[in-house]
Amino acid sequence: MGVAGAMASAAVMAQSIVVASTTSTEQSGLFSHMLPEFKKASGIDVKVVALGTGQAIDTARRGDADVLFVHDKVKEELFVADGFAAKRQDVMYNDFVLVGPKADPAQTKGSDIVAALKKVASTSAPFISRGDKSGTHAAELRFWKMTDTDANKGSGYKECGCGMGPALNIASSSGAYVLTDRATWLNFKNRADLTILVEGDKRLFNQYGIMLVSAAKHPQVKTAEGQKFVDWVTGPAGQAVIASYKIGGEQLFFPNATK
Repeated sequence: MGVAGAMASAAVMAQSIVVASTTSTEQSGLFSHMLPEFKKASGIDVKVVALGTGQAIDTARRGDADVLFVHDKVKEELFVADGFAAKRQDVMYNDFVLVGPKADPAQTKGSDIVAALKKVASTSAPFISRGDKSGTHAAELRFWKMTDTDANKGSGYKECGCGMGPALNIASSSGAYVLTDRATWLNFKNRADLTILVEGDKRLFNQYGIMLVSAAKHPQVKTAEGQKFVDWVTGPAGQAVIASYKIGGEQLFFPNATK
């Protein structure tokens, strides 16, 4: 290989992007499953900055990421409206579940998340909130607002200001209730006495979206490489890889990208 060829090869090898994403995509193991396939297809390395969705959006707003991949549609649409991305695209979905101790002292079990939270509040059962402005925290706050106990969540309500994995660890060690995305729960090993108590409520639907950060706002954004990632994730190859990610035979995410 000549010098020019070697330089070109090195340039391809050096291609990389930063993706600001959620703790759920990271802690569920999805990126470990997906990114090697993208690298194989494109030659591009992806560095994931995994934060709560609110922090991930702030990272992208500062121009410290090329792509944003999160799950709070209201905030994502605001990101686009403010000119930080030209558009958002659906990628995949799963759902939230309420987990808690098998004995279920607050008697929450069922398919109604709002009724369950009312019972948590009325019994002052221990409840761990992410409290970190993540997509899961935003969803939890939406559900509390649907109750008539939003101002008084009970003396057992505690905010950890932490990611999904740490919140689950706190809940498992203290026998508390906690709202989690199903994917992180399926990948969580330290369950102790926790089990899924509330699922199947249509309000627990959890949509993920992806956006290429605007180079008009931040000229340093790697537009070409970032667009390749967006196109792959929302295209047939990436969607198939997402669908193929399973734990114990159970699919964690369901692709639903539309062009």
